[in-house]
Amino acid sequence: MTNRDQTGPAAGLTYADAGVDIAAGNALVERIKPAAKRSARAGVMSGLGGFGALFDLKAAGYDDPILVAATDGVGTKLKIAIETGELDGVGIDLVAMCVNDLVCQGAEPLFFLDYLATGKLELDAAARIIEGIAEGCVRSGCALIGGETAEMPGMYQGGDFDLAGFCVGAMNRGAALPANVSEGDVLLGLGSDGIHSNGYSLVRRIVSRSGLGWDDPAPFAEGSLGAALLTPTRLYVKPGLAAIRAGGVHALAHITGGGLTENLPRVLPEGLGARVDLGAWKLPAVFAWLAAEGGLDEAEMLRTFNSGIGMVLAVAEDRADALADLLEGQGERVIRLGHVERGEGVRTEGALG
Repeated sequence: MTNRDQTGPAAGLTYADAGVDIAAGNALVERIKPAAKRSARAGVMSGLGGFGALFDLKAAGYDDPILVAATDGVGTKLKIAIETGELDGVGIDLVAMCVNDLVCQGAEPLFFLDYLATGKLELDAAARIIEGIAEGCVRSGCALIGGETAEMPGMYQGGDFDLAGFCVGAMNRGAALPANVSEGDVLLGLGSDGIHSNGYSLVRRIVSRSGLGWDDPAPFAEGSLGAALLTPTRLYVKPGLAAIRAGGVHALAHITGGGLTENLPRVLPEGLGARVDLGAWKLPAVFAWLAAEGGLDEAEMLRTFNSGIGMVLAVAEDRADALADLLEGQGERVIRLGHVERGEGVRTEGALG
């Protein structure tokens, strides 16, 4: 017979016993407050910690605004960040994947919210990720006004985590893009900073087949392979908005998953297509290595990766030179890719190389 007086009842459980550390979550909020504050802009009405975040559109300069919203993640690029411990850039990726989409609508990004889900909240790792998000917001002129950190033991193993981002922007009524895209419009490409945040399931498969580790020297760049592949997504917001405000921009296409062949047609009206000269730019070394190591043909490269072009603007022919100069003055690498013509889809000439 069990002696209940000796053993007593089972000790009471706590949320911490189940793997959720409320104190760590509170400590994270306090740590990231300075980073979030650094991203503040006109219109922000509240700081972190409330049940919701307030934003004043009138204070941001809009009297008759149209709101534009975007959401995205970073994808399996996160696996490389987790396996290497290089976490500082993925927050910039998260912001870029949202704000670069907003500017394609002609919108100015106003505020950003993030969602970080993990099995066990590691304060330093989470802070580095969110500080990267704040840095992306600063560079894009939008405010990090809120977010959620979810600690979910059993859903994520080890150091695994996932990220989602949500951004809201605005434009004046009647300013939405694409608009007035016409036959003869010039296509201006803006150079990418590497792979950005798409195609990483294929990238990881190619790296595995190559036999290289993340700490091995990158065959195509200085430094380690892991660090080279984690180069953050380029932020096109400020140069894109400057070009839009200068006049003559009819459309912008963010070159993400699907590459040039799938993203350019999204901003072209029915009956119009794009002609692109693949010889107009040199394929960056990271893509040349992926193509060679993975045995990828040109069509696969163009529909999987940005292949060196992260954003494309369709602009009025008589404004092309002035806009190219403006964008170069903003620090962009501008490539005259081709033009808009009658037809459908993307037709290419020349070859990647």
